[in-house]
Amino acid sequence: MESEFSEQNSLTVYRFPNLNGYTEIHHGVFTRLSGFSKGPFQGLNISTTVGDDPTDTAGNRRAISRYFDGNELVFIRQVHGSDIVCLKKDQKNGPAIHDEKTGDAMITNILGKMLVVQVADCQPVLLFDPGQKVVAAVHSGWRGSLRNIIGKTVSSMADHFDCDPEQIIAGIGPSLGPCCAEFIHYRKEIPESFWKYQKTENHFDFWELSRDQLQEAGIRANNIHISGLCTKCRSDLFFSYRSQKITGRFAGAIGLKTGSNGS
Repeated sequence: MESEFSEQNSLTVYRFPNLNGYTEIHHGVFTRLSGFSKGPFQGLNISTTVGDDPTDTAGNRRAISRYFDGNELVFIRQVHGSDIVCLKKDQKNGPAIHDEKTGDAMITNILGKMLVVQVADCQPVLLFDPGQKVVAAVHSGWRGSLRNIIGKTVSSMADHFDCDPEQIIAGIGPSLGPCCAEFIHYRKEIPESFWKYQKTENHFDFWELSRDQLQEAGIRANNIHISGLCTKCRSDLFFSYRSQKITGRFAGAIGLKTGSNGS
């Protein structure tokens, strides 16, 4: 597990082993270590909506951009839904946004755009189609999981970017594990069709659910990697809302390098 972390420019980053070999992309899930934020947001908080000092947050975002060779960070307003933002290269007019910039997943084939999701227990899911040179970043909280935001993102990659799901590489990042995903009122919150993911009386395995949703969308099992890192158990490394309530958000990001042969 330790080998899946790398340190660069004082930032400690989790990198998926199944994505590491692709030189045409940047990717990473950033720990809270280092950074400018203080107090409950101590470290590398990237959220501007949790009450952190805007100057500190801006400094943290710049540090992440530098880690990615100065490439632009692209954010959306996350709402725990299932809407997807597509940033698609328009050959006539240049890059164009094809959806509102509110949603919980982003897809692009534009070089130099780092798609960033902000999480603190929710799953950062990163996707890459090496054939079509298309990347996606998904914010999958438990509500988004129940709405199959992950499967819908894979379908959008196929529909809008001609991706073949069998070729897509997927990483499920540090997030709330089955050890800590407790839902005391699950009978009211979680439809019965999802109860098969119940591991103890009130705990659910959303990692397994996400893996199944990826496979049902057509991604091969051997192309999926689950980090296995629980954010509540490792709140020393990652922000965790369930552990600390008032806290920051860490970044999961992926993008095509400006020198790659993307579309």
